[in-house]
Amino acid sequence: MKKSIVKKTVILACSFILLMSSFSLTSEATTEDFKSLTLIEGEYDFTSEELVTVMVQLEEPSLVEAKHTDEVQTQANLTATLNELTDEVTDLLPESDVIREYEYLFSGFALTLREKDVLQLLDIDGVAAVYPSITYEPDTFEPEIIPEESFSPEMMDSAPFIGAPEVWEEYGITGDGVTVAIIDTGVDYTHPDLEHAFGDYKGYDFVDNDDDPQEGAGQYHGTHVAGTVAANGQIKGVAPDASLLAYRTLGPQGGTTADVVAAIELAYKDGVDIMNLSLGNSINDPDFATSLALDWAMEEGVVAVTSNGNSGPDNWTVGSPATSREAISVGATQLPYNTFEANIFTSDNVTYPSVEVMGYANEEDLLALDNTTHTFVNAGLGYEEDFEDIDVQGHVAIIKRGEIPFVDKVENAADAGAVGAIIYNNVSGNLNLYIPGMEIPTLQMNQADGETLLNELREGHDTLTFNITPDGEIGETIADFSSRGPTYGTWMIKPDVAAPGVAIVSTFPDEEYASLQGTSMSSPHVAGAAALLLEAEPDWDTTQVKAALMNTAAPIFDREGVRYPFNTQGAGSIRLVEALTTETLVTPGSHSFGVFDKEKGRQTERQHFEITNLSNERKRYNIDIEFYEGNEHIRVTTSKNLNVKPGGTQKVSMNVQVKPSALKRGYYEGMITLSHGDEKIEIPTILFVMDPDYPHLSYGSINNVHEGIIDFQLQLNRPVDYVETYLFTANLEPVTFLEEFGPLPQGEQHLKIDASSIYKELEPGDYSLVTFIGANEVEEVYVIGDFTVD
Repeated sequence: MKKSIVKKTVILACSFILLMSSFSLTSEATTEDFKSLTLIEGEYDFTSEELVTVMVQLEEPSLVEAKHTDEVQTQANLTATLNELTDEVTDLLPESDVIREYEYLFSGFALTLREKDVLQLLDIDGVAAVYPSITYEPDTFEPEIIPEESFSPEMMDSAPFIGAPEVWEEYGITGDGVTVAIIDTGVDYTHPDLEHAFGDYKGYDFVDNDDDPQEGAGQYHGTHVAGTVAANGQIKGVAPDASLLAYRTLGPQGGTTADVVAAIELAYKDGVDIMNLSLGNSINDPDFATSLALDWAMEEGVVAVTSNGNSGPDNWTVGSPATSREAISVGATQLPYNTFEANIFTSDNVTYPSVEVMGYANEEDLLALDNTTHTFVNAGLGYEEDFEDIDVQGHVAIIKRGEIPFVDKVENAADAGAVGAIIYNNVSGNLNLYIPGMEIPTLQMNQADGETLLNELREGHDTLTFNITPDGEIGETIADFSSRGPTYGTWMIKPDVAAPGVAIVSTFPDEEYASLQGTSMSSPHVAGAAALLLEAEPDWDTTQVKAALMNTAAPIFDREGVRYPFNTQGAGSIRLVEALTTETLVTPGSHSFGVFDKEKGRQTERQHFEITNLSNERKRYNIDIEFYEGNEHIRVTTSKNLNVKPGGTQKVSMNVQVKPSALKRGYYEGMITLSHGDEKIEIPTILFVMDPDYPHLSYGSINNVHEGIIDFQLQLNRPVDYVETYLFTANLEPVTFLEEFGPLPQGEQHLKIDASSIYKELEPGDYSLVTFIGANEVEEVYVIGDFTVD
């Protein structure tokens, strides 16, 4: 076989991840069944008696949707329709249960029913769509508790970095009079840094269904998020005088889409100015229920801010509700940090040229290794059990990459008493990672150096000498875990902006403080920023707040000085003083020209954006539009000069002409630049040529392997021409071709391979199931899972 194999590794940082319940479409379902499911999203086993919860959307518009689309709708009519349909559903499906109803931002209800009965909802007139009610679960990242006596308010570096103290001190803007909803795990509103922000009414608990949204035992996420917005004590949030309301939607066992949408509706009815949702899922869909609810909240004047997700660094990894057309989606950045040069030597002066610093808890611990010698010990893959029969107390653990996250490997080493760790790659090439907050100083090296180091150990050379020296500073960068866009279907750039999300110090339950990381930590920085803007400009609508943050964001560059793609950073990292003092707003703050797929000739589309002059003088703007690649076949024409009166808004029309056949398939980035004297505003833009490079596969897994029968499933994002399956060793060495399937429709495919004859001949060991998936002459490769042959 000459095909190449690429195995992707995803590191999850602290956030809330939407885990999709795994439903299987049994072999009794056919392609024709798929064709009938045009109104149903999700994956279901239509023979299962198990109970599931779905979101049922009505054809009748919600009250807010009707208001903004000039449709006739009254609460009495919508309530009557809801009652009629829910009665019809419970009559048709007596074992079902309506658990939530929605009228304002989403029109419909949440329904628990047998999985086999989901299809029957299509027989009910008035049902527009059915969405799965996904379960939200926190991941297992452990926070770093920060002792109160070890820091001052200035330790929260992220708020000063984006300019919050300057806004407080020079402009007297602190978020006073602005209310922010924290839709999360609840909030410890008794924390001394947060109690000022809560009144008698504190929000609602959708987990326990009562009016006490206090964070539950063992939970901490919502309290940390709330502190980033509005803490005012030992630390200060971005908007320290803002008011807070908490809506607890996630308990110890997670939460549901049904409760999240209910919380969005209640926050809107409670009159909040801003809502923060540091949660998300893996579904890249702008029409998912949570995304739609945030769209209409924005239309009603509530600034909705949401984390972009922690599934980076690949494109298309953004999930709902960050896929919302209108809400502000936020990616995560890492603040500037010092770099260090590392060298190590074994006892006979063997060197390791690929060694680099991977991470550390603080610089003092890292520099303490300089000019010291330590015994090193092979700790395998770094599982807890790998440390049971070895002694690493006061020594350095050598750990192989693979199977569990780097942070877990290092945490296990630290728990066993190691003073440092070295992680070596399990494939060729350097790791080139920087992971802040590692519990002990951690170095990284390539596979060849790792094997050399272990060979030295086998030969009895078991000591290492360290040289660690300062080597400069890296500016603000995008965190690898931060999810990337674009959004499928709308083709919008996501995130919209970025904000600090690594090693963020904030409030923690029981009067404590902790450091966490994730886009969950980035989003509340932007929610706090929006609170400052709304205090300063109470008449601004949601599009103006969003535009001010996007138009004035600072571009972000990687460690090599290359500007990150727009689908990685959005418009850039927010800057509060610039957003507060801008004299021009351009909406939207980023622009997608969509898909150009005409096979012959040129395709022309008309687009537009708006310029608002906030100053008290007439301004003449110069406009320049340039694409970074493909300029010879992409042409955009517009007015070169534009005069806008004081306080006025003017629409700018653009004609976009593309010759798709002359360009490579993919997406093309460009920049719309407006300038007036020294004032310059950059508007990121993107367009797609032919079929966008959206991944063929969302996820896959092996369900069971028994006597050579391999039962597996694939979640296909599009119809595919074929799925070829191969058997590889766990080290990705080819063994044999297995079977080909296809063509296959979009959706979940439950497949089986009869490899019983091959299975009998296999040597005992670990093996991988690998698929080559082809669609539209593009082939992608995925490792679906591993299994062991005894």
